[in-house]
Amino acid sequence: MAHREPSLFTRLIVLISLVLMAGAAALTTAAWYYAREAANDAYDRLLVGAAYQMAEALNVQGGTLTVELPVSAFELLANSERDRIFYKIVEPGGRTLTGYADLVTPENDAPAMGSPDVRDGRFKGVDVRVTKVGRSFSDPSVQGRVDVVVAQTTEARTALARELTLRAVALIIVMSALALGGAVFAIRYALRPIGRVGAVLRDRDPHDVTLITVSTPRELRPFVSAANAFIARLKNRMDLMQQFIADAAHQIRTPLTALKAQLQLLSRQPMDPQALQYLTRVQERVDQLSHLAGQLLSHAMVNHRAGAVPLEPVDVAEVVRRAIREAVPETLDRDVLISLELPPVPVTIAGDAISLKEAVKNVIDNAVRHGAPSQLTLRVCQKLHTVDIEVKDDGPGIPPELWSQVTERFSAHSPGGSGLGLSIAANVLAACSGSLSFRHEDGNGFVVIMSLPNETGPKA
Repeated sequence: MAHREPSLFTRLIVLISLVLMAGAAALTTAAWYYAREAANDAYDRLLVGAAYQMAEALNVQGGTLTVELPVSAFELLANSERDRIFYKIVEPGGRTLTGYADLVTPENDAPAMGSPDVRDGRFKGVDVRVTKVGRSFSDPSVQGRVDVVVAQTTEARTALARELTLRAVALIIVMSALALGGAVFAIRYALRPIGRVGAVLRDRDPHDVTLITVSTPRELRPFVSAANAFIARLKNRMDLMQQFIADAAHQIRTPLTALKAQLQLLSRQPMDPQALQYLTRVQERVDQLSHLAGQLLSHAMVNHRAGAVPLEPVDVAEVVRRAIREAVPETLDRDVLISLELPPVPVTIAGDAISLKEAVKNVIDNAVRHGAPSQLTLRVCQKLHTVDIEVKDDGPGIPPELWSQVTERFSAHSPGGSGLGLSIAANVLAACSGSLSFRHEDGNGFVVIMSLPNETGPKA
């Protein structure tokens, strides 16, 4: 059993989903990185601003370095309610003037009142961001650089980075969902030509071996070309097989005709009863073989024309007349009354006159050989949607339980015959969008009905 592969649509959706997931993960990582950088930049500006204000508040009074910490510096950092603030001011000699003496001091020496660095650190067991600014004094009593170190915990900036990331993730999810929905629509639209090619192959008649001519994208052309190559090879095989059947039937009919003539001559010679009985059996078998060869030739011809010959207007009455002339032999071993009933106006349908004549001829031949003891009636009936050709005989007919089987080739339920006659008729009718059916008439015989579509309907 062949392994069932997933559909192309499913494969594309899975691959696109994986790509979108990988892209979403990468964008989420990038969003977190940029959100953290944005939060640090915003809060670092506040931290550096507070450090500058503290540095500007340093003064030398009476030979002593003093500082009056500005309230505005703490108000600037107080915008973050979650964070704590630590600071210290270091004199030129290294002594802490005020603040937390154990607060970590960055080692960089930025120029006085220059652009300071802000670095990560830890103080009192928590993560902090630390900055250092310096201010130089040249007073006789205070000379050198005074460092102002300010640190702030990171809860607020982490919360801001998380909030920005969540908003970005929500946007990424929405955009990914829209992209996946657009991909589903685009893939379904792009795969429609595949369904169109499949519909063309699925809906065509089984006898149609013409090439596929549906317009397809460039990517499907190798598939269509391969299918057309296969159809061409199949048509060639079918033509060879049908030609072989036709040739074989034709070649067999010639020696059979000569054999029948020889048997007729032999039957005129005097012979004992047993030999005459054997000769009669041989004649019967030769007749059956000749009839079978004719049906094989008819079957090959009908199959060859089905789907290959365009349908044309056909006069049904004329087709039935020709079929009677060819199907009923001039001499029969019994008297059979043959009647023909036609509508008062011509009846025309779309079909293949030659194939339709073969179908009617085979049904008539079947009735003459196996059905009609003394009477055969052909009737053409024009109805609202169909034109029915009815072949009625006064024989026992076919049991209803066998109706579905007698149209099969070489059916075992065709006593005395090959089973090809009704099969040929059914194939011809199917090629014309018609049907073959049967009907028993109480005490009045059996009817074979050949129904063909009537596009015009009965005329007034």
